[in-house]
Amino acid sequence: MKILIISDSHGYDSNFFDILSKTGQPDMLIHLGDAYGNEDIYKRSVSCEVKVVSGNNDLFLGSSLNPEEEFDIGSHHFFLTHGHRYGVSYGTQKLLDAALSRGADIVLYGHTHVPSIEFDEDYHIWAVNPGSISMPRQSNGKPSYVVLEIDENDEIRFDLKYLER
Repeated sequence: MKILIISDSHGYDSNFFDILSKTGQPDMLIHLGDAYGNEDIYKRSVSCEVKVVSGNNDLFLGSSLNPEEEFDIGSHHFFLTHGHRYGVSYGTQKLLDAALSRGADIVLYGHTHVPSIEFDEDYHIWAVNPGSISMPRQSNGKPSYVVLEIDENDEIRFDLKYLER
């Protein structure tokens, strides 16, 4: 299974189409917030399940999206959130605590616009932020996203990718 994970498009969706042309159709698309009400663009552009949570800026636009979602794929329990409610700009401890309390082994978040893939050895939880597809803040300044592969043995592999301009 191939899952395309994006975040923080802030209404600038052209990079999404570039990413989609590079990755091909995923088996699932996850947007981790600040889609600026454009979630229908994502849903119409792929032929798979789409999960979108609200971000802090989506709230100002009156978004009716859920702020968090949970679901299972195989033996993996996912927790999706934008991250602003957990202070992710200052670290992931609160986020990891929330994931642990939900029984999640994978937490996906955005908000910082900086990509990160970390495995916490104490909690045995993956904390993954794909960065921003439109307004990157990391030093290389490239829009980023993550492709998650789950194989037939339920093994996972996260691949951080950058969009070349």
